[in-house]
Amino acid sequence: MFTGIIEAKGTIKSLVNHGDDIRLTVETGKLDMSDVALGDSIATNGVCLTVVDFGAHYYSVDVSSETIKHTGFADYSNGSAVNLEKAMRADTRFGGHIVSGHVDGVGEVLSFTDHQRYVEIWVKAPGELAKYIAHKGSITVDGVSLTVNEVKGASFMLWLIPHTLQETVMGTYAIGTKVNLEVDVIARYLERLMLGDKAAQEEEQDISMSFLAEHGYLK
Repeated sequence: MFTGIIEAKGTIKSLVNHGDDIRLTVETGKLDMSDVALGDSIATNGVCLTVVDFGAHYYSVDVSSETIKHTGFADYSNGSAVNLEKAMRADTRFGGHIVSGHVDGVGEVLSFTDHQRYVEIWVKAPGELAKYIAHKGSITVDGVSLTVNEVKGASFMLWLIPHTLQETVMGTYAIGTKVNLEVDVIARYLERLMLGDKAAQEEEQDISMSFLAEHGYLK
């Protein structure tokens, strides 16, 4: 479990193709590795990955072809910058929101506007994620916990302060940049709960307007 509060920026040192997966090695920058052990989880641009090798200034993970397919890793290469966060401890401050490190889809930066004291960006999410993105709700972008300031269909707007731009990879964003998105996990659970007994049916279930009307959620 993570909070979306980035601890350091890392750099991809190597990508070694093993056929069904890729061995990824990340230089960790200022990330404190003193308490990291084999099997620990480190969110790498928002993707929860398991440490299989590490040292004082690096760690290695195996990234499956399925993870590559559904995240921005397909576009990464040696030298790519990545946001890093170690799994949260039970005795630390919870500064962001509940982040699982399970990416829901890849979005794309549509615009990037500098307002001097902050930067406004618009991101387009995959259409199937639009229902989970709410005004003033939380969303994780490349592992960063952020507040949605406006929503238009599947597109949403964020305000990025100078500190966020400096301490995360968001300072390198441009129009067309692909980003990992994780929607609020609470919205996912609420959707499942609203299905009630229908959740046990094997066919794919989803919340639709007709479902909401049928069960009295729309008045």
